[in-house]
Parts: sequence; C-alpha cells; structure tokens
Amino acid sequence: MPTAEEMISMLDLKPLPGEGGYYRETWILPSGSDRPAGTAILYLIAPSSFSALHRLDADEIFHFYLGNPCEQLVISPDGELTSVILGPDVLSGQHVQSVVPKEHWQGTRLLEGGQWALIGTTMVPGYHQAGFELAHASDLQGLPSQTANAATRYLAEQA
Repeated sequence: MPTAEEMISMLDLKPLPGEGGYYRETWILPSGSDRPAGTAILYLIAPSSFSALHRLDADEIFHFYLGNPCEQLVISPDGELTSVILGPDVLSGQHVQSVVPKEHWQGTRLLEGGQWALIGTTMVPGYHQAGFELAHASDLQGLPSQTANAATRYLAEQA
C-alpha cells in the first residue's frame, strides 16, 4: 500500500486550510451566481491531519475510496450524536457512502492504527467558504452531556 505522502503527491492534493487533511477539487458545476450548483473533491486524511469539527450550510455526501477505515462523528442541531465508520468492509458494517445533513457538526478521523484514508465529498449546492464554520468549545455548550463530552474530546485532539 502506498504511503500517505505518495498518495498526496500522486493525486496532487494540497493542505485544506482550516479543516485539515489534503484535498483537490475535481468538479465544479457553475450556477451563474457566486455559489456553484455542485462541487466534488478528493480528500485524504492521515493520523496527523484529519477533518476538524465543522458544519456546512448544505448536505455533504461522503464516498470512501481507498486506505484505512475512518470514523465520522456527526452531531445534529438538537444534540444527537452518531458515528459512522467509512471503510471497505461493508460485511462488518462499514459504509462506503454516508450523508451529513446541512447544519450538523461533523468531523472525520482515522480509526486507531490507520495510516491514511482517501475519501471524496460531493455537495449540491456546491461548497462555498461562507457556508463553512469551524467548531469552538463555546459551540458545544447546551449539548447533552454525552455528546458534549465526545465533541470536546474530538476538539482536544485537533489542538
């Protein structure tokens, strides 16, 4: 299996500012306005560079392509916490695709011991910076205690 560095180089991925990980935009559907009608990216996470807890103003579809399984943490606006394992072993319950609804906090990281995961995301309407918000500790106030504890641990790992 290639290393994360080899995959980053081979796919011409760049660091994703703010969120973390490495990405390359692969599709943009123009709309005639500032916001694209649709976008798609390749996205690679590694142990030292994973998806920071954030939320978007549009649904995001995740696609697992290669590498090691990763955990996707999702927190609904009412504080419900879910975890999806993205990976190749669908017979053991891993998913090759998942959807994170708009306005849900989300973050994705490798399972312990993993080296890298290559995933992709698709958004319709497309991604635009004004619709992206990084989570801060103050955003977790008012969540149910179990959810707040999990989110706080995730934020601490990002530091």
